[in-house]
Amino acid sequence: MGRVVRAGGAGLLSALAALGGGELAAGAFRPQSSPVVVVGGTVIDLTPTPVKEFAVRTFGTSDKPILVGTIIAVLLGLALLLGLLAETGRRVPAAAGVAGLGVLGAVAAATRPASAPLDTVPSLLAALVGALTLLALTRPASPAGGRRAFLLIGAGAVAAIAGGRLLASRAPSAALVLPRPADPARPLPAGADLRVPGLSAFVTPAAEFYRVDTALVVPRPDLDGWTLRVHGTRTIELTMADVLRRGLIERDITLACVSNEVGGPYVGNARWLGVPLATILREAGIPAGADQLLSRSADGWTGGTPVDIVMDGRDAMLAIGMNGLPLPPEHGFPARLVVPGLYGYVSATKWVVDLKLTRYADERAYWTERGWAVDAPIKTMSRIDVPAPLKRLRAGAVQVAGVAWAQHRGVAGVEVRVDGGPWHEAAPAAVPSPDTWRQWTWTWQATPGSHTLEVRATDAAGHTQQSSRVPPFPDGATGWHSVVVTVV
Repeated sequence: MGRVVRAGGAGLLSALAALGGGELAAGAFRPQSSPVVVVGGTVIDLTPTPVKEFAVRTFGTSDKPILVGTIIAVLLGLALLLGLLAETGRRVPAAAGVAGLGVLGAVAAATRPASAPLDTVPSLLAALVGALTLLALTRPASPAGGRRAFLLIGAGAVAAIAGGRLLASRAPSAALVLPRPADPARPLPAGADLRVPGLSAFVTPAAEFYRVDTALVVPRPDLDGWTLRVHGTRTIELTMADVLRRGLIERDITLACVSNEVGGPYVGNARWLGVPLATILREAGIPAGADQLLSRSADGWTGGTPVDIVMDGRDAMLAIGMNGLPLPPEHGFPARLVVPGLYGYVSATKWVVDLKLTRYADERAYWTERGWAVDAPIKTMSRIDVPAPLKRLRAGAVQVAGVAWAQHRGVAGVEVRVDGGPWHEAAPAAVPSPDTWRQWTWTWQATPGSHTLEVRATDAAGHTQQSSRVPPFPDGATGWHSVVVTVV
């Protein structure tokens, strides 16, 4: 094995061994303390808002795997260079460099918003394992630097990484059994789901429901140990047993992300089960002057919801169920907030563990601290699902269909036009409440050629969707969605 190749390989293996030790330790007791996760979380927090928006817009739900892959690639590249440094006789400085990468992870772990006392352990262990591995593999005339040793260490590192990931993904120790709601959702009216091929289903399956958050690893709180602390005029603490003893409501509610571009996929409708938030806040007592409900998730993320919105009679809830089942881990198990009418960053905190009645003047939540709007009512929006963009169609009757939403106001009407011509009223489907999206259809007599279809909605307050294209930052996108099709 050539000296340069061996030196580079030693550096790479030291990084893999470090990752293996760190991942195994993190998976064993706290997945959020993984060195890659804490460094990635710090990178996310320090990244300017325009860059984050670019990542979400460009990579969608793949933004987190791409970030993790980039971090690992940078780590391996630095480790390779340190291995080459060790080959020049500077083994101790090279090993110190590898250890330093782990120490940086420990610093990141210690400064995370929801850090625990032992969160630095995986990164410090990674530092020790990486440094010792590099020293062993670059020792002059040592059999440890042979091919067999390289293979054994590489296999052990990969096994440790896989084992750590497996431990991190293990299911919660206890299963949540949902009771029947004291106040069930009303049956869906006939025709709420038009069942047009290609049209978004009225109820979005949990596996297809959008996910936009800052968590690189999905928190998996232990159900038996989960508590919700609520700070009002007094502090109360609720276990899941306490939540289940309260009267649960069940409602169909559409959620939308403020990052959603015009026509984007970050919107979905589900049937939620939970405790009215207003009941919980009254129990804790609402301090005079409190205008913000500051919610905190298990990973330290925070969201700020207007207190007057929570208390105005809408079906704001601490949700524990989604579409008849306990919340999936990706969507907030064991509990999350659902507040109809507001974008998710101020209304839908997942993995919630803490609620605090406070003032906007005193405390700022994660995204508002980064320039997003404090008040975030969902804007009236519509989308064409059928036909798909660039679809080739046959001339004649063509069914155009999509969804529109204006949560807590409701969609009163939808219009479609072709090539900038006159607007035509679409036929809206029935809905159970103004808190859900609404399907619609329109029959188009298509003629040969290339055509642009546009859609706009009007809410129940009489406000028609804005035509001007505005990006999501700072309070949600506006504009009419359009698709271009070819008719033959």
